[in-house]
Amino acid sequence: MKFNKWTLGLAAVGVVSLASAVQAEERDNPVMTALASTSISGYVDTAAVWRFGNNTSKAGVGSGWLVPGAVNANPATAAAYQNKADIFNLNAVGLTLEKPLDEAEWSAGYRVDMVYGPDIVGWNPSVNSFGVSDFGLKQAYVVLRAPVGNGLDFKLGTWDCLHGFESFEAYKNPHFTRSYGWEIEPTQHTGALVSYRFNDMVAVSAGIANTAATGIDARPVRLPPGQIVSETEKTYVGSITLTAPESLGFLAGSTLNAGVVNGLAGGVSDTTWVYVGGVMNTPLEGLKLGAAYDYRMTSHKGDITTPAYVPGTYAYTIAGYISYQATEKLNLAARIDYAKGTAGTWYFIGAGESNPMNRLLAVTGTVDYKLWENVITRLEFRWDHELTGQKSSASTPGPFGFDDNNNYLLALNVIYRF
Repeated sequence: MKFNKWTLGLAAVGVVSLASAVQAEERDNPVMTALASTSISGYVDTAAVWRFGNNTSKAGVGSGWLVPGAVNANPATAAAYQNKADIFNLNAVGLTLEKPLDEAEWSAGYRVDMVYGPDIVGWNPSVNSFGVSDFGLKQAYVVLRAPVGNGLDFKLGTWDCLHGFESFEAYKNPHFTRSYGWEIEPTQHTGALVSYRFNDMVAVSAGIANTAATGIDARPVRLPPGQIVSETEKTYVGSITLTAPESLGFLAGSTLNAGVVNGLAGGVSDTTWVYVGGVMNTPLEGLKLGAAYDYRMTSHKGDITTPAYVPGTYAYTIAGYISYQATEKLNLAARIDYAKGTAGTWYFIGAGESNPMNRLLAVTGTVDYKLWENVITRLEFRWDHELTGQKSSASTPGPFGFDDNNNYLLALNVIYRF
């Protein structure tokens, strides 16, 4: 830090100390004042994944949707993701700069989430020489509060989608691998969001965004190319969160969240997402139950007699969660997951199949034991089963390879948080 000659002179004869001068300079410097209220946090997410079994194409692109931690890694985008089976993996390195809202009536702040590594591929529209980018700004927004009622909070910028039981950041989830529901949910929006908390039990949010597609500043597009998109063609978001009050005894703190997103995603037709999920406390201390329902639907596009016709699609998932904090260091968690959707939602099928649907079941168990401070260390086993009996073909593999309807995965996940 640079001081004027009078400050240095006074310090030399012992009239003032440089430490007090530094504090005074910081008080008078608005930049230093702002930085003083900014927090820095982050994580390093690593894993070792073993996918075992006798399926001959277990490392193929057809299994790309199952890549743990990948974002919407369905077959359409699986080629952009590193295959994590049977290798050691650096999943992501996250860094967050945040100045949260304070208690002031006209409070202001910001948040920036930067992520490096394979898991961020697909979030950032910029690309490198290989056609993908392993760096992305996952969130970057300004947050403002206006003194209306209990306080209206605004976000402007790019922010995470409000819906879903699970998060992009693996350490926030009870399991390392993601659910089927995560695969069909929107991920991020660029736009404006307003939130209001009526009381300790009810909070609502509503927003308008450019599009439901991933990508900072992504614009709505309709196919076939050349079709004009109106300036009013935006994505609309809404959610409500209910929290059980203290008067409900052991249920206190339990939450229920529901929401809807509607807008353009893939450039064909409007897509609608519906989500309902929550976590319930139980009379047994440390035992929690959870459930989540995800639904996604696209409407048909064009007249069925024209080449431009695109049929509507749908997909839904139901997941149940249970977790038990057995000791201060040991946590046990399990998830059962069912999914159904039109062909191509999670995997493609071979020509001539009699049941052109995707139907999947997954059971996941995770043991989380805290060995080191600030470190998550967990071992996870996951079994996936294709329910239609379709093994597809060598040219069009299903989710686990064309010769098997089952997938078995064992993973060690180690995450350091700071």
